[in-house]
Amino acid sequence: MTAHPLSIAQILDQPALMPLWPNVGQALMQAESTIYQLAKEGRLPFEVIRLGRRRYARTVDVQRWLGLLPDNNEAAPGATGTASSEQPTQPA
Repeated sequence: MTAHPLSIAQILDQPALMPLWPNVGQALMQAESTIYQLAKEGRLPFEVIRLGRRRYARTVDVQRWLGLLPDNNEAAPGATGTASSEQPTQPA
């Protein structure tokens, strides 16, 4: 049975760890059995964390995979190679 999908606002409002079911399943619009089967096979595009008998995913990883957050490898818009506290050296 597939649960109702989560809205973007609901996905962005999740705690640091999302339970695989129902939260991740709703975010990915997948049935409970599908989510657990993908986790078992290691085919989810993010790490699954086991705490006791429960399984979770990092919310930031799910949000990034869904394209709701920038990738770690992408520079922020307008970012430069120097930190704001660093001053470029002036020739003497």
